[in-house]
Amino acid sequence: MKYLVSLITLGCFAAIIYGFSIQEENLPLSHKFIGSGTLGLFLVAMPLFLFTYSKGKKMKDYMLTEENIKKMRGNETEKTDNQQS
Repeated sequence: MKYLVSLITLGCFAAIIYGFSIQEENLPLSHKFIGSGTLGLFLVAMPLFLFTYSKGKKMKDYMLTEENIKKMRGNETEKTDNQQS
């Protein structure tokens, strides 16, 4: 699955770069390549990436709850030897 996401991402970037490279010759076609590359990147590649790499993760661990805020504040007070006050 990660190879599919990588392939789609590279294809979208290639379409965007190609659209910018032909911009002086054929303006309407270049806008179509740039737009389709951008849409593919944000509507296809990004959701596939998020779906693929967020499997098995608990969303509760990433939310700002009282428990997580207390954990973060507890980590602030613990300083390592190489940090200055």
